[in-house]
Amino acid sequence: MLKTILSISGKPGLYKLVSQGKNMLIVESLADKKRFPAYGNEKIISLGDIAMYTDTEDVPLQEVLISMKKKENGAAVAMDLKKATADDLRAYLAEVLPTFDRDRVYPSDIKKLITWYNLLVATNMVDFEEAETPEAATEEKAE
Repeated sequence: MLKTILSISGKPGLYKLVSQGKNMLIVESLADKKRFPAYGNEKIISLGDIAMYTDTEDVPLQEVLISMKKKENGAAVAMDLKKATADDLRAYLAEVLPTFDRDRVYPSDIKKLITWYNLLVATNMVDFEEAETPEAATEEKAE
């Protein structure tokens, strides 16, 4: 599911991939459901390709979102992001991902993570566990 949810640099919020055209993608805003083209010259990244820095190895965003969902029991994060201090944000992320790299993960990154999580919860897109494809299951049994 996270592979079809996109972040577009310079545009707030998250977008769902609807279709592909020549040299562009058709995306739909999760917030207001408006559709528009996103062109190749814009920095577009799938949430499935994002990872968080930790002290050992990078952790996929999917695992961080699953951990947040468990902590919040599937509800939105109740923190007021406008009033939250950097220490509040770091303390929250430490509960969700204890080994996050405190030097490379900035408070703005944590705010963006919480904003994205709340948007996904608001749009009822909380199935962060990828469904196993039949091909993957067959390959695992063959080994």
